[in-house]
Amino acid sequence: MFNDIGPLELVTIVVLAVLVFGPEKLPKMIQDVTRTIRKIREFSESAKADIREELGPEFKDFEFEDLNPKTFIRKQLDNDELGLKEIRNGFDLKKEMAEVTDAVHGRESETPSSSSSSASSSSAGSTGGTVDMTKKREKLAPEERPPFDADAT
Repeated sequence: MFNDIGPLELVTIVVLAVLVFGPEKLPKMIQDVTRTIRKIREFSESAKADIREELGPEFKDFEFEDLNPKTFIRKQLDNDELGLKEIRNGFDLKKEMAEVTDAVHGRESETPSSSSSSASSSSAGSTGGTVDMTKKREKLAPEERPPFDADAT
């Protein structure tokens, strides 16, 4: 309950409690506070038991922590019914970035799928399928159309 209170803060709270309530009333105040916290916990547990009882046997594994959206989503994503772990493991970001870097620099990639696509683009284009990104383009002729990249739009 008080996991984030440090030792200095705890000493400060004790000193303030002694100053506010006095050393005579402090033990009774501590008993009253602990009794109130105990009653609140008992009330909370009985309410949870009543809700579970009313929901019926189909919700026997229902946890109230699942009502927190972050916990619910984390629990659903950890459940591998959808095959998300296979999808996540099948996606290799380093490989994808290497292919993009190779394409930008005009190098041939080692993967067979990208080499077949570069071969088809080299046969279709007059420039050999590679683009030199460091070279500035001269002005277009009046009848020449500007280059169009369908993936960029």
